[in-house]
This record gives sequence, structure tokens and C-alpha cells, in this order.
Amino acid sequence: MLKDITYTDKKATRDGFGAAMTELGRENPKVVALCADLVGSLKIQPFIDENPDRFFQVGIAEANMMGIAAGLATAGKIPFTSTFANFSTGRVYDQIRQSIAYSHKNVKICASHAGLTLGEDGATHQILEDMGMMKMLPGMVVINPADYNQTKAATKAIANHYGPVYLRFGRPGWPVFMPEDGFEIGKAIMLNKGSDITLIATGHMLWYAVEAAKKLEADGVSVELINIHTIKPLDEEAILKSVRKTGLCVVAEEHQQLGGLGESVAGLLARQHPTKMGFVAVQDSFGESGKPDQLLEKYGLSINNIIEKCQALLS
Repeated sequence: MLKDITYTDKKATRDGFGAAMTELGRENPKVVALCADLVGSLKIQPFIDENPDRFFQVGIAEANMMGIAAGLATAGKIPFTSTFANFSTGRVYDQIRQSIAYSHKNVKICASHAGLTLGEDGATHQILEDMGMMKMLPGMVVINPADYNQTKAATKAIANHYGPVYLRFGRPGWPVFMPEDGFEIGKAIMLNKGSDITLIATGHMLWYAVEAAKKLEADGVSVELINIHTIKPLDEEAILKSVRKTGLCVVAEEHQQLGGLGESVAGLLARQHPTKMGFVAVQDSFGESGKPDQLLEKYGLSINNIIEKCQALLS
């Protein structure tokens, strides 16, 4: 029930990654960590303190980091690369494609400071194209968790998955509201059952979707709310089952509409069950410097924007 979805704390999703890495360091001797001069930002200092021989600081040489990770994977290690999302994808796309994805290397590409909520670092760092870039690579798993708990659970889950993974998370403190366990790659999570409209959200936008759904239900709208944490492989069965019931669908994401989760959902529905849709995403634009909540408001990713998209379809 929506009324039961609350939070008592705010933690950055990147902190969930750091906490999971500490645990993985103790549990799995094959796990190694690489970082491109951003140890503090990626929260992996505890892993380094406990496993100094399993950490590689490559400096500001992200392309080299991907090549090293591919080599470590070839030698049987489970490398976790870590830097900002912009440097994890845009700067090193050729190395990921050629050295990791093409040969299906067991490398985990872990990317912090994604999306508009990076905030004050501005447009050059606020990558909004990364999920689209990574989901197009054959065999690449793409995960975008919603909060601290889910990021921690996802980080641990990908260590047990063989093959390349892109794990996306963020900088700001964010409501912690998901369970600590129960994460399954490629399996959507139903947060609320409804009959009037399907609301799908991923990453930071899931909390905004929760708040939007509460307000819509207060106005008599029955909202089916789904957490799609895995962009690829997409849980097609869960989406189709919901949309066949409600007949309407809105997707909310902190990413460009072009190439994002919404387009994946739209493609699925076009093939299997044509449906009226609404998209809450960035519209073919770069970001700018500002506070995370102000940027989400300005670029059309607010709680009210989600409500308005749903109301437009319902009317």
C-alpha cells in the first residue's frame, strides 16, 4: 500500500555502493576495486583499508582503467571500476565496447554522480545519455537503483552475475524507503497495485513517483506503481501484465527521453500491446549548475510533472 511507503532517513545511493563494496571485500576474495582518482566520492575507502592488495588507483586515466579491468577479468578476478557516470561511459565508450562488451568480460562498471541530481558540477558532468549508450551494447546489463538499500543490494547481486554490468547511482542524500533485500536482476518490483494507470519509475525518480501516486490516489485515481531498477534486461512480463489491465502508462526517469527507459517501454508496448503513454524525462537538453531539486523542477522532472502527465492521459 502506498501509505506504508515512507522514509525515516536520507542517504546517498553512492553510500550504498560503498557499504556493499566493504562487505564484498570480506565475502569474496575475487572482488577487486579500481578507481579513477575519486575514492572519496565513490565511498570505497573502507574496502581499500581492508584490502589494499585488491585495489588499483589508476588516476585520471579512465580508458586505461577499463583495459586493466578487462585484463583482471580475464585472469579470473571480478573487477569493479568506479568513477563518475560521465567518465564511466562517455569518456571510455570505445574501451567498454571493444575490451569488455565484445568479449563479454565479467567487469562491473560502477558509476556515481549520474543525472541532473549531480547538481552544482553542471552540464559537463551531468550525463543524461548513459543508460541509452550502455543498454545498446550487446550483453550489457544496466541497473539504476532507487535508494541506498537498493544500491547496496544491487552491488552485491552483480558480483554473483557473470558478464558486464553498468550500475548507475547518484550523489545527493535521497529518501531510503526500499527493503534491504529481495533484489533480483531483471525483476521489477510492484510497489502498489492499481487499475487506472501504470506508473513506472527508475532511480531517484521512484521516490517522486511514490509521492505523485499518493496525491493521485487521494484524488481517486488508482495507480499501479512499478519500480524498474533493471533497464536491461527489461521485465517485459511485469510491464505487459500491468498495462493490459490499466490501458495507460507513464514512465519517469532522470535521463534523456531519447534512449531511456521510456523508449524501451514504448518499444515493448508498440510490439506487444500498443498503449497511450506519457514520458517524464529530460527533453533533448543538457543540464546546468544548480541544486538537485531545483534542476529536477526546471527540467520537468518534479512530482507535479508526474501528476500532470498522468492526469493528461486519464482525461
